[in-house]
Amino acid sequence: MNVESILNMIMRRLVGRAVNSGVDAGLNALSGRSGKRGRGGQAENRPETPAEAEERAERERIREMRQERRARRAQRDNR
Repeated sequence: MNVESILNMIMRRLVGRAVNSGVDAGLNALSGRSGKRGRGGQAENRPETPAEAEERAERERIREMRQERRARRAQRDNR
């Protein structure tokens, strides 16, 4: 096998994978599905449990604290 045939084989596989993923994405978009979901399917449509709401609130609180800390640090560094 020469270099040209090896490159042709590699390119054929890469193009085939790209085409397949594009076709899959198009079919998923047409069918209303998005991304690679597991068994959960429509997990975003279910109501949030109290434990999940508490976890989300805690994450948001921590994110706000970090943002405030970064803002204070940026102000201090700009003086």
